[in-house]
Amino acid sequence: MSSLMKGTAILTIGLFLSKVLGLIYLFPFYSIVGKENIGLYQYAYIPYNIMLSVAISGLPLAVSKFVSKYNSLGDYEAGRRLFKSGVLVMIVTGFIAFLILNLMATPIASVVINDKEQIYNVEQIASVIRWVSFALLVVPFMSLVRGFFQGHDHYMPTSVSQLVEQIVRIIVLLGGSFIVVVLFKGTPGTAIKFAVFAAFVGALGGLVVLYYYWRKLKPEFNQLLATSVSTGELSTKNIYKEILQYSIPIVFVGLSNPLFQLVDMLTFNRAMNEIGLAKVTDTYLSMLNLLTHKIVIIPVMLATGFSMALIPTITKYYTLGDFNGLKGAMNKTYQVLLFITIPASIGIMILAPDVYHVLYEKDDMGALVLAHYAPAAILFALFSVTAAILQGIDYQKWIIFSLLTGLLVKLMLNEPLIKLFEVDGAILATVIGYIVTIVINILVIHKVLQYRSKLVFRRVILICILTIVMAISVILVNKGLYLIAEPTSKLLALVYLLICIGVGAGIYGYASFRLGLAQKLLGERISKIAGKFGFK
Repeated sequence: MSSLMKGTAILTIGLFLSKVLGLIYLFPFYSIVGKENIGLYQYAYIPYNIMLSVAISGLPLAVSKFVSKYNSLGDYEAGRRLFKSGVLVMIVTGFIAFLILNLMATPIASVVINDKEQIYNVEQIASVIRWVSFALLVVPFMSLVRGFFQGHDHYMPTSVSQLVEQIVRIIVLLGGSFIVVVLFKGTPGTAIKFAVFAAFVGALGGLVVLYYYWRKLKPEFNQLLATSVSTGELSTKNIYKEILQYSIPIVFVGLSNPLFQLVDMLTFNRAMNEIGLAKVTDTYLSMLNLLTHKIVIIPVMLATGFSMALIPTITKYYTLGDFNGLKGAMNKTYQVLLFITIPASIGIMILAPDVYHVLYEKDDMGALVLAHYAPAAILFALFSVTAAILQGIDYQKWIIFSLLTGLLVKLMLNEPLIKLFEVDGAILATVIGYIVTIVINILVIHKVLQYRSKLVFRRVILICILTIVMAISVILVNKGLYLIAEPTSKLLALVYLLICIGVGAGIYGYASFRLGLAQKLLGERISKIAGKFGFK
């Protein structure tokens, strides 16, 4: 059990650091290419992320579950057979994915561009999609290798390769963009092509790390293979059937955000053009799907970590029939998740002008989009956790059903709402779509487990009351600072931001400790620290 917890911790830390790096690079990149050009970058990454989610989200975990299962039975040959045939399958799959994205680049761009007044033309968008597609030649194969390592309880190769992949990508992306725009006075469009191609170079960096670990661990794998005991004739067809059963629901969880963003990418510009806003549609879409989304996703990182840790715990309790233990784990998960995501998202909403100013530039529209989009983080986190619970109790098919239903709702509402409320319409359609998905997930969980919790309901009300107290305090402090001086510089905006975050965290933290809520939710270590400061 300790090795499982250690492995989960290594994977979670690696994933968290990789996501943090994937967030912070955008701020200097924005400074290099500018507001007018950053949107071109997100047009390439939304279709690429869908292909990437298929390759990354499901395969490592599915392969690791398969290899781990047969290793525990002493059948090491089954995992090795999967690896050998999988290498060829993933190389072919990667090449097919590369071809599809390459060949579909112009048709996708043609759907996105609906008016000559838009900032970009069809060829510009098609070009960046083609450049980013090269990464798909490497990523599926890399995912298979990561899953094989995890199946043998070696989590470090996945974690280190993810980090190296991200670091190499960011160095190439920022370094290349700086050289093109600043040193050689090239066009931002060229810099963005270089930036999206950095995904391919980063993937090669991750592959080099995995090759190093393969050389290091191959003798151990060969030794295990020599002691392999056959568990019966397992055909290649049955191997891949089992892999698909594991991976498809996980793929859908990874695809949730990219698919919702794809709906915006394909419909937003058309709706905006019809109401006469073709000149600003590219800028507004990049604010929604790239710039503000990167900030909104920060509180959701916690949910990702929880999801990974939750599946084995839920599965264990469910398999043993320990429904009290299962209910306790679910109660705590919901509470801790909302304890952090509710105040964090409301804080981002209140401080949106200063957050956007510090990270990008002073922009009233950008700040407005961020303020209205921030509360959606609570829904993203809830979807991640409810989906993890459904995986834990072996009801994966409902994840696919609920997500497709929510996506259909988003698709039906998106254009009418955009025509009524512009960017807010797209946000509202996303919120409604996610609510539908989460409600379906919760109804299935409640029906299967007979789960009802008055405790969670009471605690959520308490968290909301504490958040309101915190919000009022932060608004008052923020208004007071603005009365002293308008933050015209990034430095002053940062100072204001740090003061307001300090006040908000201080008040929310003090009230939580005083009421004993933090101690109950965050464990013994927090309780001991609280005791030293006079909190019981």
